[in-house]
Amino acid sequence: MKAALQSGAPPRPDDGASARRWWVLGAVVLAQLMVVLDGTVVNIALPSAQTDLGFSDDDRQWIITGYSLAFGSLLLLGGRVSDMIGRKRVFLAGLVGFAAASALGGAADGFGVLVTARVLQGAAGALLAPTALAVLATTFTAPKERARAFGVFSAAAGAGSAIGVLIGGFLTESLNWRWTLCINVFIAVVAAAAATVSIGRTPRQNPRPALDIPGAVLVSTAA
Repeated sequence: MKAALQSGAPPRPDDGASARRWWVLGAVVLAQLMVVLDGTVVNIALPSAQTDLGFSDDDRQWIITGYSLAFGSLLLLGGRVSDMIGRKRVFLAGLVGFAAASALGGAADGFGVLVTARVLQGAAGALLAPTALAVLATTFTAPKERARAFGVFSAAAGAGSAIGVLIGGFLTESLNWRWTLCINVFIAVVAAAAATVSIGRTPRQNPRPALDIPGAVLVSTAA
């Protein structure tokens, strides 16, 4: 590097850092794909889950609404929390929370447990979604690489719904509706492993950002 600078030649890119950035992209894309896939595959599996657990058509709507309410109302709070305690920690916490909630839903023995699992999934997804975008924005700083990274991220989000229909149908017909939730555990484990070795820690901010609790409660309840 020093010799290149003295000779006037442009510095060579750090291959290790470049490889790490694409590992970060892989972890973020897997997390986004998991969140998008989950909404589609669970919808496909709902009739089988209803037959198995014996809940009514009116109750079935809460499987979808519970997730949507938790995700939408906590999304802004999730972004704020990632700024406060660090993007890597929140990203990993979101993956672990989503996997745990998915495992709970896959093992549900009644309607109440399944709804609780879906609400917890929505809360974990609200941590993952804004943190994933922040991780990409801070990892890919060069305009060309950032555009490519966000292009891959957007493509994964767009393709997730279509893929989810196929996967949801296959899992429900070939295995069991519970696998439409349990599959998230395997995806989360791979994404967490990639994130652990590739995402750097967020530099500590002084002073550390504070959480406006009344504002957070107001925004969450209004959403």
